[in-house]
Amino acid sequence: MASTLQTQDGSSGDPAFRVEQHGINFIPESERWATPRNIGALWTGSAINVEYFIYGALLMGFGFSFMTALSIIVLGNLSFFLLGLASLQGPEAGTTAFTISRAAFGTRGSRVVSFFNWITQLGFETEGLILIVGAAIVLFQMAGVHVSSPLKVVFIVLAAAIQAVMPYFGHATMVKVLRALIIPFGAVFVLLAVYDLKHGSSSFKGFGGGWELYTAGLAFTIALSGLGWTECGNDYTRYLPRDAKKSSVVWWIFLGTAIPEIFMMILGAATFTFLSSNAQVAAWNGANPFQALQGQHYLPSWVVVLFLLFAIIQLFGINSLDLYSSGVSIQAMGIRLKRYQAVVLDSILAGALTLYAEFQSTFSLYMKEFVGVIIVWIAPWFAIMIVDWMMRRFRYNAAELQRQDSGGLYHGGRSGVNWNAMVAFFAGLICATLGFSKAPPPVNFPFHWMTPISNHYGAACAGKLLHGACSAGWYGGADFSIETGIVVAGLLYFILETVSGRLARQVARQRELEPSVN
Repeated sequence: MASTLQTQDGSSGDPAFRVEQHGINFIPESERWATPRNIGALWTGSAINVEYFIYGALLMGFGFSFMTALSIIVLGNLSFFLLGLASLQGPEAGTTAFTISRAAFGTRGSRVVSFFNWITQLGFETEGLILIVGAAIVLFQMAGVHVSSPLKVVFIVLAAAIQAVMPYFGHATMVKVLRALIIPFGAVFVLLAVYDLKHGSSSFKGFGGGWELYTAGLAFTIALSGLGWTECGNDYTRYLPRDAKKSSVVWWIFLGTAIPEIFMMILGAATFTFLSSNAQVAAWNGANPFQALQGQHYLPSWVVVLFLLFAIIQLFGINSLDLYSSGVSIQAMGIRLKRYQAVVLDSILAGALTLYAEFQSTFSLYMKEFVGVIIVWIAPWFAIMIVDWMMRRFRYNAAELQRQDSGGLYHGGRSGVNWNAMVAFFAGLICATLGFSKAPPPVNFPFHWMTPISNHYGAACAGKLLHGACSAGWYGGADFSIETGIVVAGLLYFILETVSGRLARQVARQRELEPSVN
């Protein structure tokens, strides 16, 4: 029995419910206890998630009909194939995503992209905390308790402390807990689906919008689904054996993410169709989207209470993934903290950011701004990482990835920076920014991100969005951020490395060192 548990939930070097000692160091083969199915189960436990329910409702808030939103949800979640591709380097390298990035960016250059990822993970952690606090507020209000500002602060502090527990213990603990949550949370969302089938409307027409708006909605969905997780994939697959079948890794990750997230987003979109009065649309686009569940007669109070209680627990689970990846990103930045120490630091920072967001912003606005941050750097980083991996013929030298001295294979020259990668990255970042079109702003929000490539939506139309008066008023706004970020960065990196011959020399050196790998 003991050996079976170790195989499924962690080796003797990474047991569940004990503090994981590994950071960004190499995981030896003797401690590679996971299987592709384990990793798929971890992702499934995080994907049956109320955040994606909210994303589906926010997508409807763009103005789409239900059928249009459905097509966007399905197409957008196909991007989880990208997460599968971005998880194949971990078994080979035995380390985390941004330690692997040293191969492309150099040991010091990788610290720059690690910083981008750290900021992104903090943003996701803050998002989760905002929703946890929002669910708690609605529960207290339903119980007749007035939630004052000091009580909100107490909620935030408690939530920030609780969310650190599971990632503090580490990888094996998260696999075990998230897998155990699949069935109970799935049951709650199936219950919600029954009411969606009863009251939802597939003929919901929305407020209008053309192909330009469609591309913005698709970019929103891709950024918050497959693309938005690519920077975390290898943090978990590093516990797979080096000979793990690549097709199984991609397949299990795709099954564990795309299918449940499509289901969750459709639930959110369907719920929006029957909770779409003026007040409820304002709530979806307001500071606390869970307020849309109050004061309606479609969902019984006990269903709302059960849903919110499970949502709180489940949000703690999804935040554990963000905290884990942000912790190892801090280490990849060169900051000398143990992984669990970084988790504590991030929990404090996420709590502080949540305090700001709770009193100074709205959830909808926060998410729409945050999506832009995700897209403009992850798309070029992903392209460079995949192109670099392919040009290396899918091989790394694990020992050299751990070296940071100037003699290391992946050091990046005298500066420790591979300027070919940095030039390609920032070129892709700039082009992605120029191609980015933010979703329609909340009602009465007068500003919009304007770029030379993507024209903005009129401020006057923004004020009419709620009342359906924009059907003939949309113009411009097409979003090409993901495509331009990936194509520009990937192609430029390939050209620069081919012309300079730097990567070809590294590949030759890798072959010489190959007998000593691992």
